[in-house]
Amino acid sequence: MDDQMNCPQCNSEHAYNDGSLWNCPECGHEWNPEAAGAAGTEAAAEPGVRDANGNMLSDGDSVTVIKDLKVKGSSLVVKGGTKVKNIRLVDGADGHNIACKIDGIGAMNLKSEFVKKA
Repeated sequence: MDDQMNCPQCNSEHAYNDGSLWNCPECGHEWNPEAAGAAGTEAAAEPGVRDANGNMLSDGDSVTVIKDLKVKGSSLVVKGGTKVKNIRLVDGADGHNIACKIDGIGAMNLKSEFVKKA
């Protein structure tokens, strides 16, 4: 097995082997290089927006927020477990690739890594 491996999620070079899994101390990502190799080629062949679990997202889907998110420039917080309906996929330069409206907050953009398909 490789003694040096970069994290596939954040490309950190500080990843370390912990038994059968590799761990990244910077982003907390865990992966199995043998399983990730097969899944990684499949994901690269299929471009698109994926949720935190790797499911493909499309316009009009409903998603659930997986952790509390602070709303930038406000004291509001989107609580984990909030269901968001009728999302639109956008190409945001800042990494926010979901446009939506959240009840009680209004229109906002989210990153797909903080949602799961409902």
